[in-house]
Amino acid sequence: MYLEIVSPEKTLFNGDVDSVLVPGTDGSFQMLNNHAPIVSTLISGTVKILGEISDSTQLAEVFSKVNSKETHLNIGSGVVEMNENKVIILID
Repeated sequence: MYLEIVSPEKTLFNGDVDSVLVPGTDGSFQMLNNHAPIVSTLISGTVKILGEISDSTQLAEVFSKVNSKETHLNIGSGVVEMNENKVIILID
């Protein structure tokens, strides 16, 4: 699936990933390929991106690589939308 993470200043990431785990207002949840369409608010926490990111130069300095298949991004709040295998995360 395709993931795009956008802050008010710039696009922090866009590319293909295996799954995304986000800190939703009612609890964390994970999105995989063919997930039902969803829109949710996000709270302070960690966005976990699972999948091998082939071009690590596209990762901004705000990301932290846990290993070759997991990358984290700490956020204050935001909104996530998943539709047709595309995830868009807008963060503050």
